[in-house]
Amino acid sequence: MHLNMLKCKLHQACVTHTELDYEGSCAIDADLLDASGIREYEQVHIYNITNGERFTTYAIRGESGTGMISMNGAAAHKVEVGDRIIICAYGLVNEEDMANYQPTLVYCDENNRITHRRSAIPLQVA
Repeated sequence: MHLNMLKCKLHQACVTHTELDYEGSCAIDADLLDASGIREYEQVHIYNITNGERFTTYAIRGESGTGMISMNGAAAHKVEVGDRIIICAYGLVNEEDMANYQPTLVYCDENNRITHRRSAIPLQVA
């Protein structure tokens, strides 16, 4: 059996641009793509922390070193510049491989600089 697992995420990224007429859906700074493991043209799920919108699109490579997170085309209607978002990618993992499975979790500040990385989400307590 294969399980659909969180592969990687950019947590608390900040939307820097919206382009209604640009081809491509979510341009992400190439350095952030590489750090997170999100691949160009990979399907990503966007969770807008600011307004609660949730949608699926795909990633494209943005200019390296800019901190760019640009929502383009139809996706531009779902966000505003300055919104904080979570960008997730998922993948299939064999159940036998689950004992050693760890996602790549990358945390960003308001300028989309990496603040820290983890391989597990901390335990939520009551």
